[in-house]
Amino acid sequence: MNKTIRRAAVFSLLLVLSLLVRATWVQFYDGKALAEDKKNRRNAIALYANPLGNIIVAGDAITGSAQTKGSDLKYKRTYTDGSLYAAVTGYSSQVYGATQLEGIYQDLLDGTAIQLKDPLDTLTNKRADPGDVVTTIDPDVQKAAYNALGDKKGAAVAIDPKTGKILAVVSTPSYDPTTISTGNDSVWKKLKKDSDKPLVNRALRQPLPPGSTFKLVVAAAALEDGLYSDVDTKTDSPNPYTLPGTTTPLKNESSSAPCKNASIRVALQYSCNNVFGKMAVDLGQDKVKAMAEKFGFNDTTQDVPVRAYTSVYPSNMDKSSTALTGIGQFDVTATPLQMATVSAAIANDGKLVSPHMVSQTSDADGNVLKNYDDSTETKEIVSSSTAQQLQSAMQTVIKDGTGTNAQISGATVGGKTGTAQHGENNSKTPYAWFTSYAKSDSNGKEVAVAVLVEQSDAARSEVSGNGLAAPVAKAMMQAALKN
Repeated sequence: MNKTIRRAAVFSLLLVLSLLVRATWVQFYDGKALAEDKKNRRNAIALYANPLGNIIVAGDAITGSAQTKGSDLKYKRTYTDGSLYAAVTGYSSQVYGATQLEGIYQDLLDGTAIQLKDPLDTLTNKRADPGDVVTTIDPDVQKAAYNALGDKKGAAVAIDPKTGKILAVVSTPSYDPTTISTGNDSVWKKLKKDSDKPLVNRALRQPLPPGSTFKLVVAAAALEDGLYSDVDTKTDSPNPYTLPGTTTPLKNESSSAPCKNASIRVALQYSCNNVFGKMAVDLGQDKVKAMAEKFGFNDTTQDVPVRAYTSVYPSNMDKSSTALTGIGQFDVTATPLQMATVSAAIANDGKLVSPHMVSQTSDADGNVLKNYDDSTETKEIVSSSTAQQLQSAMQTVIKDGTGTNAQISGATVGGKTGTAQHGENNSKTPYAWFTSYAKSDSNGKEVAVAVLVEQSDAARSEVSGNGLAAPVAKAMMQAALKN
């Protein structure tokens, strides 16, 4: 072979090799990227080619699939009581994607999850029959919270302290996911532009100042640290208490309340700011922060399994700011989930069972793929002695304090009200909070709840945790405790 032919042959071989490399790259790398591109309509066509699996509440499907007309997307997602359960399910839309449980378990619900496939399906990439997601939600508690919140802008969460099962997740105003399942652009734009933000899950994903409900965390830190031996020991708390380094007094809601040197019990009963502001300073921000983090603040990976936004206890403060954190202000923020978790741990004698709102996943034949109830983690947040002391003090709040609207006949109830400042110099309507637990005196059932009322029709002077949030909590607790 002469030199010219040999060179031509080598060059041709290199061209062939480069084409093979490029084809392989396109097929296995670019192809994967193209297949996963959200703009690739083939994905939507495949996703909605068959009915999806369902999200289950108390044995009944609250989702469904219906055939479409005149579309290459054969099925659309439907919802039963969509507005009631939107904060649980999220949405699955042909155009706008999927959120919350619909998004987290999309591969299970559409049949592409690897655990649904047998070896042959895996080799052929055949879509299996879809699975289901079984939630921990109690429909009676969910309805009680939704109906009690009504037209108010707010949120509520209920947890079983013994098991960590989330019994209710409600956010109002809500929306019906069915209205956007096929991509109704006018409805979608209206939801996105709505100043009340109905698409935001306030229960899990909107942390706000928790106000005086945070005093439970400060009290727990003081008892665990030994700053005070029990909830009936008088504290060193002048009234008025001047914020350190300032001339600003930390005022109490009621000037006639017996807050001077009040015990933790009395200070919770009357929600004495002077007591808990000074208590936070006496403990120091590091100890308060450590206790807050034991309860779940500053946890950036709180999944239930929907990722909750981080509830925050700040750092690097001066003493005056530390005092304000003692009453749940300054830069302290919390979700209703977080404050329900605080009450759940206290109610369960100091032990927190990891909150979760999915009980199990199953295949099309009902076989359990994963049981989340059996894989919960339990952490000791405070000692049983501290928890029982706080339970007793919280019961006083309900019997003789600021939380009387949550009293339930036939149940032991403990709680804490909160009214958090909103806006510069408290210029906007305050947030009304209430967190509590209840234990039936007859059937052994327990529940812990947290309610936030962000906005209502009540006059500003009438906004309070007891007035607005406690009745919602009471309705939820009654529903959870019934036989």
